[in-house]
Amino acid sequence: MWTTVPVPDRAPHTAYLVGAGPGDPELLTLKAVRVLQAATVILVDDLVGEQVLAQVLEPRVSAPRIVHVGKRGGCASTAQDFICKLMVREALGGEKVVRLKGGDPLVFGRAGEELVALRAAGVPVEVVNGITSGLAAVNALGTGWTDRQVGAQGVLLVTGHPQPGSPGPDWDAIAGVAASGITLVVYMGVQHAAAIAAALRSALPADWPAAAVQNASNPQQRSVVATLESLP
Repeated sequence: MWTTVPVPDRAPHTAYLVGAGPGDPELLTLKAVRVLQAATVILVDDLVGEQVLAQVLEPRVSAPRIVHVGKRGGCASTAQDFICKLMVREALGGEKVVRLKGGDPLVFGRAGEELVALRAAGVPVEVVNGITSGLAAVNALGTGWTDRQVGAQGVLLVTGHPQPGSPGPDWDAIAGVAASGITLVVYMGVQHAAAIAAALRSALPADWPAAAVQNASNPQQRSVVATLESLP
């Protein structure tokens, strides 16, 4: 069956994929605030802190329409295909659309699929970067990804929540990279923490430093510093 999308009378507004950062509203960029305050429709992820929206929208005279499109690992989530179609429909209908994501849209934020869908529909689109949660997490620990004092020569960002049907990252190979002096940052890794830690021990000793951070930059922030063996 063929479906058609109505052609707008005028060119659609630019759609924005905006990074909300790790949760602290003061970590939003000035550009993110400007774009959010001009939006008429905002599609919001579950991982976006309530304080972020409250602070940005409070000065506004007319409130935008807020659409919650939940995206949280292990929970019922809005289908990505539906989100893409909704963004296209609203943009072609003349709305100023913002897709608001936790962290940065380009770091495990599925921005690529939305960029493709919007561009294919002729909708101009722009990404507004945000502070990624991994960076906020290492800041919470009082250290850095590339600390020369401990010989950290780089950083590797890896997902701990592989796509359904995917074998996931090659943890044996990743362990070898970490052993060479590369800081390993695992996003969404709590559910499989025990299996990931066990796999990393193929090339790393049991007492290798490890840490976990939850709700980085938020009032509910908590963290634990341990070893690879004890962390799970």
